[in-house]
Amino acid sequence: MGKKEYRTQNTERRIRNDRFGLRIFFILGLICGLVLTVYSCKEKTASNTQANNNGTIVCLSPNITEIVFALGLADKVAAVSSDSDWPSEAKEKKTIGTFWDPDIETIISCKPGLVITEDFAQQKNVADSLDRTGIKVLSLKIDTIDQMLDAIKKIGEAAGKKEEGEKLAGKISEQIKSLKQRFGTEQKPKVLWIVQPEPLRVAGRKTFINEIIETVGGENAIGESIQQYPQIDTENALLSGADVIIQSAMDKKNIAAEQAAAEKHWSSIKRLPAVKNGRIYVVDPDLVLRLGPRLPEGIEMIGNLLHPETPK
Repeated sequence: MGKKEYRTQNTERRIRNDRFGLRIFFILGLICGLVLTVYSCKEKTASNTQANNNGTIVCLSPNITEIVFALGLADKVAAVSSDSDWPSEAKEKKTIGTFWDPDIETIISCKPGLVITEDFAQQKNVADSLDRTGIKVLSLKIDTIDQMLDAIKKIGEAAGKKEEGEKLAGKISEQIKSLKQRFGTEQKPKVLWIVQPEPLRVAGRKTFINEIIETVGGENAIGESIQQYPQIDTENALLSGADVIIQSAMDKKNIAAEQAAAEKHWSSIKRLPAVKNGRIYVVDPDLVLRLGPRLPEGIEMIGNLLHPETPK
């Protein structure tokens, strides 16, 4: 064998050996990487499981806070939205920002086992971010009375209080049915419900406020509208022929002042039956605008205003 041929064979052998070595190194690298990935996933899962099993709850809206407390979970609540003020114990809890602008860093710092949010844009973004960190999130759509009842059951199940959730939802449902029977009359007063006095904005028919009105034997003075809460002018208000004007207070601490302001504002439209008969009422917004366990109390209040002749 010539020297040239020997060198050629030796070079080919070395190349083959190098390739074999590279394959072994690559395979070993894959194995190590796989082991590290599995270990990392297990570590992350364990961490998330630990966080999700600690039993603490963060509530991102006042009505959710009321539901959680009504289910007997007060001691599990780590934090609430800053506008959660009922029951009184809720005001002693740590706050995580407002209903409209919850602070995600504060929520994470609470190391919650469960965060309960509502299904609208601002809170949905927070829910998505929390979900990516491994924190358990329960997002609920609560725009109607039925959705509220369903939400109570879901919260109960998610928080280990399934039976309590079903009982509470059933109790509220029965209370509302009883109120519907009590205030169900042939006379249906027309109700103009003000949600904002300036500019004047009212509750339309595709709202849970309309459900409240109809539950207690009233009729929404506003016809069908594209918007849920349309803006109207004085002429539209007059044409509505409202028998009763109800205004949910903007500030529940100043209901008396808002009542006086409302009476003064409407005094110039004396042709409107509600004004002519002095049936203008400013009410506690928390009892009627929070879809929670106190809603039957709010519905009863509205029923008494619409039908003062009905025995209490």
